Amino acid sequence: MTLLDDIDRAILRALVADASQSAGAIGRALGLSQPAAWRRIRRLEEAGVMRGRRLGVRPEALGFGVTVFLGVKLATKGRVSLEDFERAVAAIPEVQTVQHVLGLYDYRLRVTARDLADFERVLRRRIMTLPGVGDVEANVLLSEERRAGPLG
Repeated sequence: MTLLDDIDRAILRALVADASQSAGAIGRALGLSQPAAWRRIRRLEEAGVMRGRRLGVRPEALGFGVTVFLGVKLATKGRVSLEDFERAVAAIPEVQTVQHVLGLYDYRLRVTARDLADFERVLRRRIMTLPGVGDVEANVLLSEERRAGPLG
């Protein structure tokens, strides 16, 4: 585990808020020089604390107004390998995340669709036809709030 000081945490909070910020901008905000901020960011990347930087896309701005979390229980464990299921479900463009979980369901999927009719099409034609799929539970996302997490 990497030990982080208050400046490292502040850098991480700044990058979580806006990953497009330059080292110079972060340094100015924290009272560091650009090279000092860059060295700290580089050290955090090399230590594996940061996993790259992502662009946040709002699905609703692209016409995808429905997000559904699916719990998927595999019906025939052993007949279909977990890797085969993961590969097949990850190939479905509407499936945004695939999480192998412990509990009532084997997988948790985040699915985006244009509307409920589009989601039903994806569910019936793509997800339910995958080998090994048994029980499925759908939870429609009503709202979402971003939390800072442990860096809070």
